This record gives sequence, structure tokens and C-alpha cells, in this order.
Amino acid sequence: MRLVYDVEERPPFRKNVIYAFQQLLAIIAATLLVPTLVNLGTKGATEVVMSQPAALFGTGVGTLIYVLCTQKKSPIFLGSSFAFINPLIGACTFGYLGIFLGAVFAGLVYVVIALIIWKVGTGWVDRLMPPVIIGPTVALIGLSLCGSAVNNLQSNAAGEYNLIAIFCGLCAFFTTIVVSVRGGRSIRMIPFIIGILVGYVLASVFTLIGYAAGIEYLKIVDYSALIDNFRTLSVNSFFSVPNFTFLGIFHNGADAMKGVAGVLQVLLLFGPVALVVFAEHIADHENLGSVIRRDLIRDPGLHRTLMGDGLGTIIGSFFGGCPNTSYGEAIGCVAISGDASVSTIILTSCMAIVLSFFSPFVAFVNTIPVCVIGGICIALYGFIAVSGLRMIQTVDLNDNRNLYVVSAILVLGIGGLILDLKYVQITSIATALIVGILVNLLMHKGKSPEEEEEEQEKKYQYDKNEKLF
Repeated sequence: MRLVYDVEERPPFRKNVIYAFQQLLAIIAATLLVPTLVNLGTKGATEVVMSQPAALFGTGVGTLIYVLCTQKKSPIFLGSSFAFINPLIGACTFGYLGIFLGAVFAGLVYVVIALIIWKVGTGWVDRLMPPVIIGPTVALIGLSLCGSAVNNLQSNAAGEYNLIAIFCGLCAFFTTIVVSVRGGRSIRMIPFIIGILVGYVLASVFTLIGYAAGIEYLKIVDYSALIDNFRTLSVNSFFSVPNFTFLGIFHNGADAMKGVAGVLQVLLLFGPVALVVFAEHIADHENLGSVIRRDLIRDPGLHRTLMGDGLGTIIGSFFGGCPNTSYGEAIGCVAISGDASVSTIILTSCMAIVLSFFSPFVAFVNTIPVCVIGGICIALYGFIAVSGLRMIQTVDLNDNRNLYVVSAILVLGIGGLILDLKYVQITSIATALIVGILVNLLMHKGKSPEEEEEEQEKKYQYDKNEKLF
């Protein structure tokens, strides 16, 4: 699709505020879910309670660091990473210092790899992860999220299967695509805001009827978070300081770390997962590059994007505790809205920071029905999957060597093969990627320079044609 605002362009301020709020809505549900899942995983077994507002603040700060490191050339938002949920649950036993050290270890992995790439270049990355690897991996990222979108779509406030919830979610989805395709120029830029609004209002109507008539099946929206917030709300608590990670560190210090043994265990929890997420980082930036018609791996460079991700994770976790990662939802939002302006990402980050102090906002976000989020995610995750499939167009699938690589990645990823190594759990996407790389190295061992040159030329011609549209 043609971009309405390119990377360096800046929309008018009033419009930019709306676009930034839309970007925030696209990422906020997942960002706030990570600390919630970690708290559920610990079930009060530790003194650590991860804070949603603090996580939101941390993503805002982390994204600003990323934008600075990438010289304002990569319009992507960093949100709380789901890949680190299990490591975070394990690190909670070591107190707030444990989860911050884990984030430091994860961020340092990115920083070290960034420094290596800065010194030796990206040639080894290109050979290790060519389009035949990256294309199906990007598609897999979108496809693997389909189950989450559908589960959310069909769930009511109690998490039960509900036809009314499906109806509300599909209305949000259809509203989004109609606005995106048939709306006026200004309306086409904010399809998610309108889609969520329509879905939320519709779900609220059913919910109010359910309460009035005493019909539980119609109760789609859970207002308890918002009601509880206003019950305890006072002038002094209207704006509240989030429970930042560094405050917890100052409270219990290093007492819970259990010495060097604890530090090593935290390293084992986070280090290997960071290596896996590194591959997803490349896939996300290849995906974003295909959307904005730029090669982000070379400009601003993979070393800069990794440095931004690593430092963003370390500094962001100092406040929010959660390691950050590039969000596919943010890429989908850029693709559908046509707004690739980095100024929008900067404004989104500032919004996240400011709104993290505004407790009613966080409470309101928690009342948005999961079925509505699921409906919106049909479009978001679909765009990610299709972007990956477009990358595969540069690959010759008549060559059985390439066919085996793509098949291995898609089958293992969609099938959901997870490697549980006790302290480390390698996700299905990471497992599929690792196997795909091994198959590719095996199948293309001894590949002639002429074949490699032909593939590079084919990729160049494809990229050149893409930029014409």
C-alpha cells in the first residue's frame, strides 16, 4: 500500500495526536497483559507484584531510547515481550532486583550482538537468515497469533465462549476494514479507533441490557476495574505514581538474590531467550521494511536497531520490569493506516509515559472487551502474515531445497512445537526458526557463487519493483 505519511514526514499536530492514540490502542492490551500474566504465574508466592502502569511507562521510555538509537529512521513501538513471561516468573523469586537483572542480561545480549555486527557487518546474518528463512518466519509470527485472536474474539468478560461476544468482535473487525478501505482520507487513518469504539459501544449496550434483564449471557463488558478505581479515587490519587521496579529494588535491596548462584540462575533464565528473540527482531524489521519500502537492516542498520532494542529493554525495565521487544501490532497499525511517521511513534511513547500516571485510563483500558480486541487483531495479525508471504515471492519454490526450508518452518511453527528445557522454554516460532536455519544450511551447503548471485539479483529486482508502488 502507499504510505500517507513517510518516515521523516510529520502529520499536523492535532491529527498526529489521534494517530498516536490509535498506535497506543494497538499495543496497549498486550503490553498490560504481560505483567498481569506474570502476577498470575507467581500467585502471590513472592513479594514482587508487577505493575501495569509501570510497564506502560517502561515501554514509552524504551521506545524513545530506540528511536534515538535508530536516528529516527524506524517507526516501530517497543512493548512488553511475551517471550520473557516464564523467565520473569522465575526471576520474581529473587525480588525486584532479580527481574531487573534479568532484563539487563537480555538487553546486554542485544548490545553485544549489535557491537559484533557494527565491527564485522551483516553478511553473516544475511547468510544465516536469507529471505527463504525470514519470509516464512514473518508469516509464522502472524499465523501463530491467530489462535490468540480467535480465543479473544469468542470470549465474554468471564472468558467463556459467547456468541454475543463473537458478534461484537466481528462488528469491530468489519467496521475497521470498511473504514480502512471505503472511508474518507482522514477517516482511513484511524480505522482501529473507530473499530474499537463501535465494538465497545455495542458490547456495552448488550451488557446494560443483561444487567437490566438479569441475563448473564449478555454481560460482555466487565466494568469492575473502572468502578473499583473510581471508588478509591480521590483528588490526591487521581494521578498516582506507578510501582516502578527501582522502587522495589530500593525496598528489598539485594537480600533476595541469594548471592552469585542467584545471579547465574537469572542469567540462565533470560540469556538464551534473548538469543531467540534476536531472530524475531530481525524478522520484525524485515517485515516493517517491506511495509515502508526501506531496508532497515542496512539503514539505519541492524546494529542500531539491536542497540536500541537492548538499551530500551534495560532502561525501560528499570521502571517497568518487563523486557521490551518490537511489536507486530505496531507494524500492522503502520501498514493499515499508512502512517509511518516516526513523530507519531515519539508522540505515542510520550502518551504512554504520561497516561501511566493516570490511573482511570489504565482502568478503562482493562474494561475494553477481549472480544473487541480479538476482532481488531484479525486485521493486525493478518497483515503480519501476508507481509511474510510477500517476502516468499523472492524465493524459488520450484527448488526443493527452498521448499523443504519453508515447509519445516511453517509446519513446526503452526503445529506449535515448543522445547521445554526446564529453565528455558523455546517458543514454537523460535524452534521453527532454528530448525529452518539448520535445514537451509544443510540443503544449500556447497551452493555455487552463481546461484547465490542469481538469488541476490532476484531479491534486488523484487525490492526495486516494490518501491514503484
